[in-house]
Amino acid sequence: MDFEGKNEWAIILGGSTGLGIATAKKLAFHGMNIIIIHRNRKSEMHEIESNFANIRDIGVQLLSYNIDLLRLQKRNEVAENLLKTIGQGKIKALIHSVAKGNLKPMVDEEFVLKNDDFHLTIDAMAISLYDWVKTIFDHNLFAKKSTVLSFTSEGSQKAWKHYAAVSAAKAALETITRSIALEFAPHGITANCLQPGAVDTQSLRMIPEHQQIIDHSVQRNPFNRITQPEDVANVVYLLCKDEASWINGCVIPVNGGEHLN
Repeated sequence: MDFEGKNEWAIILGGSTGLGIATAKKLAFHGMNIIIIHRNRKSEMHEIESNFANIRDIGVQLLSYNIDLLRLQKRNEVAENLLKTIGQGKIKALIHSVAKGNLKPMVDEEFVLKNDDFHLTIDAMAISLYDWVKTIFDHNLFAKKSTVLSFTSEGSQKAWKHYAAVSAAKAALETITRSIALEFAPHGITANCLQPGAVDTQSLRMIPEHQQIIDHSVQRNPFNRITQPEDVANVVYLLCKDEASWINGCVIPVNGGEHLN
């Protein structure tokens, strides 16, 4: 229980499903209090609330905000609420797991990718990282040693069908992360991107021909399996420890060696 009794918190943006909820469970298991910012329909909330209850059963505190995390007003409302709610607590980790973007072809008669699709996707999946880091920083909520982590993909450097907007967002996410790592370091904040292999999540299943991506990942991987959400959550936990505070400004593969082939 590395974080037990320290009143330390992790904010997980997009933390209700996939890598986000796996990370929440892992950090909670080690004593970290959890704040989940998400946007879900009422029909999805039964399973989500069940996962939230499992986290609370571990014995940590959990706060959840079902809001549009891209809106400035909502960000500030959450920050103001946290100042009142967590008392002397501080944010040890801010984890960006937002998957909101357009997966459209560049050439199509009806649903072609447009300029606005790029803007929406990059804003949601990249610029929002800076927006939240700056909001939490401006409200003096970060711990003396804290970390900012986000999830990128090989698509930041490779071209996949219908992935152009997300690919641009992932490349921007990595660039913004490096700049956060440089400019916030004097304030005790590190920033890194994790690059998982293919993970069978709801987001991956939205990509056309996603099964081919999974099959190709299994063939490339030295362990002959795809990455699991828990594999990624384990690395998040390691990077949240003070011993990892000298790792900064990196894009770290978390794929069992899949990138070697």
